[in-house]
Amino acid sequence: MENETMVVVDDQGNEVLYEIVLTFKSDVTNKSYVIYKLPGDDEEEVYASSFDETEENGGDLKPIETDEEWDMIEEVLNSFQDDEDEE
Repeated sequence: MENETMVVVDDQGNEVLYEIVLTFKSDVTNKSYVIYKLPGDDEEEVYASSFDETEENGGDLKPIETDEEWDMIEEVLNSFQDDEDEE
């Protein structure tokens, strides 16, 4: 996957550029998710949000609501990273 980016407007109205790590849709929650990080972040701290893929440009990012969602996101991210390491 090429490094794609997105701009997020924070609580103070500042535009922040993030690198998209991965997007996926869950059959369990029927939601779409984006995992993203700050470009060049060596610590690999990632963020995750859900979004409405039917809205133009993905609409607003929504917070992850449950521990079960976080567990699922972590599992997907770990599988993705394992696949990347194998390549």
